[in-house]
Amino acid sequence: MENNTSLQQQLLEAGVHFGHLKKKWNPKMLPFIFAEKKGIHIIDLNKTVEGLEEAAAAMKSIAKSGKKIMFVATKKQAKEIVTEAAKRVNMPFVTERWLGGMLTNFNTVRKSVKKMQAIEKMLNDGTLDSITKKERLTLTRDKEKMEKVLGGIAQISRVPAALFLVDIGHEHIALAEAKRLNITTFGMVDTNCDPNKVEFSIPSNDDATKSIAIITNYITAAIAEGLSERQAEKDEDAEEADDVDTKAMKFDDGSDEGRGDRRRGNNSNAEGGSGRGRGTGAGGATQRRRSPGGAGNRPGGPGGRK
Repeated sequence: MENNTSLQQQLLEAGVHFGHLKKKWNPKMLPFIFAEKKGIHIIDLNKTVEGLEEAAAAMKSIAKSGKKIMFVATKKQAKEIVTEAAKRVNMPFVTERWLGGMLTNFNTVRKSVKKMQAIEKMLNDGTLDSITKKERLTLTRDKEKMEKVLGGIAQISRVPAALFLVDIGHEHIALAEAKRLNITTFGMVDTNCDPNKVEFSIPSNDDATKSIAIITNYITAAIAEGLSERQAEKDEDAEEADDVDTKAMKFDDGSDEGRGDRRRGNNSNAEGGSGRGRGTGAGGATQRRRSPGGAGNRPGGPGGRK
């Protein structure tokens, strides 16, 4: 409970509870509104904490499973905060402009990313040294333009598992694409938006820099925790695999020695058997040599009687 109280206090200090003007409100936000003060709606911070913790737990499990969460924030006051947070946990991000079809037409976007990476490679390895200064400048400008828009998604090879949106009203194109592809959505929802449009809504002020920073950093910490747990599990599995391999090697060595002993035992038995066989054979031959002599004596017997 203390943790919740301190989190609530931090949210209060960051101004997360300030909503929009009463005339701009969305009636679907009614359960999340605490009161109205000087024509401005005040968000219920208990609901904010609930939504934040639920979203953080879900994001942690997504990160632990090894999937990617894309951060989307093209608002001026959110760009820097979200870029830094996404880079910290090595997640894709879009903070300049949402290109139409960035998710629904992902293969085409990937081609643009590959083109950007190819230009960068050629500029770095000296392949383009022979071209004119003007052509080189044009290519550099193209690369910078593409990097500005696509730099945050350059490392992903497939559509992300989830989207985190700072203002769901402002990022409506991204939200529509995510819905079409059944991608899990998380969002900061202000009093002028419909919280039912995202699966995990965090009722909060999506205009103030401090408010965006505290929510984004809380979520990023949860993702980092999930990633560290995943790494720990991987290390444990690797250790177990090493132990199994070591035991298997010891078992193989022991069984080889046993087989060697059995082979030596079989050889000595075979030699003993063959020795006995030779002895028997020799005896037989001796007896056979004696019999002709006996046979020679027998004819002599009748000769004597004559």
